[in-house]
Amino acid sequence: MTSYNVLVQPSGRKFVVPSEQTVLAAALAAGITLPHGCKNGACGSCKGKVIAGSVRHGTHAEAALSATEEAAGLALFCCARPSTDLVIEARIAAALDGIVPHKMPGRIERIQWPAQDVAILSVRLPASEHLQFRAGQYMDFIFSNGVRRSYSIASMPGAEGAIEFHIRHMPGGTFTDALFGRANPALRERGILRLEGPLGTFFLREGDLEPIVLLASGTGFAPIKAIVETIFAKEIHKDDPVTGRRARTVVLYWGARKRADLYMDELPRRWETEQPNFRYVPVLSEPDSDAGIAAASDALAPTPGDVQPAQVWSGRTGLVHQAVMQDLPDLSGFQVYACGVPIMVQSAHRDFIAQCGLREENFFSDAFVSVADLPASGT
Repeated sequence: MTSYNVLVQPSGRKFVVPSEQTVLAAALAAGITLPHGCKNGACGSCKGKVIAGSVRHGTHAEAALSATEEAAGLALFCCARPSTDLVIEARIAAALDGIVPHKMPGRIERIQWPAQDVAILSVRLPASEHLQFRAGQYMDFIFSNGVRRSYSIASMPGAEGAIEFHIRHMPGGTFTDALFGRANPALRERGILRLEGPLGTFFLREGDLEPIVLLASGTGFAPIKAIVETIFAKEIHKDDPVTGRRARTVVLYWGARKRADLYMDELPRRWETEQPNFRYVPVLSEPDSDAGIAAASDALAPTPGDVQPAQVWSGRTGLVHQAVMQDLPDLSGFQVYACGVPIMVQSAHRDFIAQCGLREENFFSDAFVSVADLPASGT
């Protein structure tokens, strides 16, 4: 089997790729952590530049890598296989050195439903298991048929007790239908899960100095929650009189369709009142849908007093990443951490860099890719 040499710039790291292996897979096998997320050609997290040499791409989503981007020398390393020796440009997540993914069992300790279509799953790992991870990473749930589903860790590293996941119901999904009692056998507390992790290169860069913008949509709040709690625990948002380090200001934008989708809204509101240098901006794209649902319920109610009238939304509306741009038209001195549906993450990446001056190296993301987002064939 033919193998090709790869040089990563600007780090100077080197590794070898067998011709039928992807660049990302070979890098990870060599202990070099290139940025990545879904590993399926859908999210675009592993996008980098081919400076010299050529690759051939497998199936991937057009939104993750367009034909124009590919012609300009960009590549998705999760589905790119080398045709020659390569020189590539990509960031290496050196902070993940020594954090090794591995498989483990977990027992479901508690299931909560903060919204009709969201479950908070608390999973207790074995007493002998000391999971090392960075705030923002995720784990794979592995099922008996070999199918995997990825969920971000919502707990901060080092927290006592079970680890927490926020899971949205995907109708027709084998796992989430069982979790939400829509399929038999239903998933219940004390059930056993098989997990692998930690995974991914979305994590808080704790030692940097820039102010932080956190951007979440839907259950993309889960890893953002872990990041915020880590910021507070390490007092990154406060001045350090011993070292002279200045406080890093933090602003969280959480976007959703309707009010109920902000399923833990009271938590960031409490953070805002209790913590210095932290601001919370919830944004709804369809706030009138709450009133519509309430009106339909009122029409069916036997008496007007049986249903509480919907409160008029007085907060921000529209697309969440556009709210950031309205408030912070100059992002040149910021770091952005974005997590949620691919269209939000990709739009934020494009517009923040093109219109707000955000530096490419200061945008960190994790797109929540569902089965529906995966490319079926072609590009």
